[in-house]
Amino acid sequence: MRVLIAVDGSAHALRAVEHVLQLRAKLGDLDVHLLNVQIPVESGHVRLFVGHDQLEDYYREEGLAALRDAQAALQQLGQPCTTHIAVGHIAETIARYAGEMGFDQIVVGSHGRSGVGHLLLGSVAADVIKRSAVPVTVVR
Repeated sequence: MRVLIAVDGSAHALRAVEHVLQLRAKLGDLDVHLLNVQIPVESGHVRLFVGHDQLEDYYREEGLAALRDAQAALQQLGQPCTTHIAVGHIAETIARYAGEMGFDQIVVGSHGRSGVGHLLLGSVAADVIKRSAVPVTVVR
């Protein structure tokens, strides 16, 4: 089973990792991939002062920092993983990447907001569910 865990460096993402480790205990070996999506810097003014290579370095450094704890948690318990960093709209990129790469499952952590807070703030997890053809598990 190929599993994609969306990781943003938060405790919520680590709960998604814990869920996948529990899934492994039930199903056996998993092909686990971690994906961090960086929000693109789209301001034309920024691009006047920051070169393409510097921007790519920034995305890579931020992405690696966001992936670090999740990757360590998996490795500590003997679960190999592959890491990926992408740049784009977060939910759209997660859903598209999962579909294009043939994942069987997407796992995302959620802040667990509900009610008015959820309506006002929106939810990456809910947006991934709407956009994805791949089954999504949301871990609170």
